[in-house]
Amino acid sequence: FPDMLSNPKLVLVQGALNVVMKQNVTLSCLSESGSPPVRYTLFRHNQQVSALNRSDLTPALFTLTISSASDVGEYKCKAEYNISSGGKYSNSLNFTLIEPISKPVLSSPTSKAKKGQNVTLSCLSENGSLPITYLFFKGTQNISPQKTMQKREAAVIFLFIDSLSDFGTYKCKASNSFPNNTKYSNGFNFTLAEERSHSQALILSLGLILLLLITGFALAIPFFIIPLYKASE
Repeated sequence: FPDMLSNPKLVLVQGALNVVMKQNVTLSCLSESGSPPVRYTLFRHNQQVSALNRSDLTPALFTLTISSASDVGEYKCKAEYNISSGGKYSNSLNFTLIEPISKPVLSSPTSKAKKGQNVTLSCLSENGSLPITYLFFKGTQNISPQKTMQKREAAVIFLFIDSLSDFGTYKCKASNSFPNNTKYSNGFNFTLAEERSHSQALILSLGLILLLLITGFALAIPFFIIPLYKASE
């Protein structure tokens, strides 16, 4: 009678658990105790993917190609003797499909600002695997710590417009676990809001008063001035 099989160990020997489309991964399945021959079967979501027989105590190697979203998820393997109806199951390995991020969009509720004003900047990539890490720049200088978002929501920073030098071009950068996939946003510029001086406000006020006086005088002509003129004839 063969020795009792131990629970096999499922190990990733090539690739990563975070996978991209068209990536190859290799899994190893081995029961460390038992008497060959042993049959190893790989399952994905409890559906058989492949099976291999081993006549010695060497691991069964399963090479997979991630060709669609249905190829990711939980994998297990089963070890059994050919003469046995039972078997032992391994630990599970979970593959997650990662996708490249889209170009982030940098925006603000306002495009006009003045010195002494607080403003906000928001950066968001609509597509790509989470989490996504954002960095904000003014020119080539980083202006904030990196912000890692676990949800599909914008990273936001708050700025204080202190001088004219704060009206430069702003950008943000987005990245995730997809290899070699960093995207930069559009450039965003705040424009200086016009500030009316006290003299300008006084001139506008006097002009408005003068306009009202002229309008009032014009309205009074048919009701008061013309009757008075006729009465004096």
